[in-house]
Amino acid sequence: MSAAAVPQPRAHQEPTASAARGRRRGLGVALLSGALGAALVLLATSRTWAKGTAAVAKGTLPQHANGDDITGLPGALAVVGLAALVAVFAVNRVGRWVVSGLLTLSGAGIVVSSMLGASDKAALEEKASQATGLADSAIHDVAYTPWPWVAMGGGVLLLLAGVLALGYGRHWPAMSGRYERMGAGGDSDKGGGGSRGAGRARRGGAAPDPERPEELWKALDRGEDPTEA
Repeated sequence: MSAAAVPQPRAHQEPTASAARGRRRGLGVALLSGALGAALVLLATSRTWAKGTAAVAKGTLPQHANGDDITGLPGALAVVGLAALVAVFAVNRVGRWVVSGLLTLSGAGIVVSSMLGASDKAALEEKASQATGLADSAIHDVAYTPWPWVAMGGGVLLLLAGVLALGYGRHWPAMSGRYERMGAGGDSDKGGGGSRGAGRARRGGAAPDPERPEELWKALDRGEDPTEA
C-alpha cells in the first residue's frame, strides 16, 4: 500500500509547478504588453496623423494635425488603462474584476478610436479655417501617416493585458502583502534589543518573491524579461 501511495503526490506536484509557471508567465506578459501598449499610444498620439494644404490668396499653406488634434480619446484611455493595470495588483476579488474590465475596455476603445481617426480630416479643415479666416476653408492633398496604426497596435496590447487579467488575475498576488510584512517588521523593532535583532535578521534573510508584481516591475525597469522561467 505504501508503494502504491508514493506516485500520487508526484502526479499532483507536476501540474501545480506547471500552473505556477503559467501564472507567472501570464503576469509577465500582461505587465509587458500593458506598459508597452500605453507607451506606444502616448507616443503615437503626439505625432502627426494627417497632412494637407489650405488654399490662400497667394498660394497654399501646409497644415498638419497630430493624434491629439484629431481625437483625444486614445491618449486619455492609455492613461486610464495604465492606471488600471497598476490597480489590478492593489485590489482583490470583485475590485480586481472591475479594474481588469476597465483595462480591457480601455484597450478596445483605443483600437476603435484610432481606427476612426486614421482617415479623419476634420482637424485639418478646422486648422485651415483658422489659418485662412474662412469658415469653410477646404483642405487639399490630404495624406495620412502610419501613426494611427501604431496607436491601434498599442490598444491591442492593452486589450491583451486586460484579457489576461480577466482570465488569470484572480491567481496573481497583490501588492498589499509587501506592506503588511514591512509593517510587521517595524512593530518588532519597538520591542527590546533581541526583538530588533530578530526583526533585522528576518528582513535581511528573506529573499524577494520573484512572482510578486512589484518585483516584476523592478525586472522591467532593469530591462529583464519577467516571462522567462
